[in-house]
Amino acid sequence: MSDVTIQVRDNGPYVVRGSFVVTDAEGNQFEKKDVVALCRCGHSATKPFCDGAHNREGFSSTPRAGQS
Repeated sequence: MSDVTIQVRDNGPYVVRGSFVVTDAEGNQFEKKDVVALCRCGHSATKPFCDGAHNREGFSSTPRAGQS
């Protein structure tokens, strides 16, 4: 596999770029894409993918690397 990057968006999703596979708890694979946004807020109707619900719900999270 090539390099994969995961960007934590302020008040939004995890944006994953690269060559990867998203697999559910039963081992089923979702459609392969080069970029996906994964829900962090828990309100998406398309989990595990982001549908923008974080905006409607007022989700707030701005973690920074190195914070515990």
